[in-house]
Amino acid sequence: MESKEERFIRVAEARTNKIIEMVRLLGNCSNKNNYAYKQADVKKIFDRIEGELEEAMSKFSEIKQSSQSFRLR
Repeated sequence: MESKEERFIRVAEARTNKIIEMVRLLGNCSNKNNYAYKQADVKKIFDRIEGELEEAMSKFSEIKQSSQSFRLR
């Protein structure tokens, strides 16, 4: 049976490789012989990607909240 760590490694490696390939394919859109684009559009694309990356990174560093109920006294 696969451990949680083994499953993490298997899934994370596969997903990371997919992301890397998609970023490379996105880079192909920079070829001005095939595409026309505005720098503002490029900025929107990379701002969104950076935002998603920051959100994903924060999930790995979140301190889990206590399951205790709030009490004032």
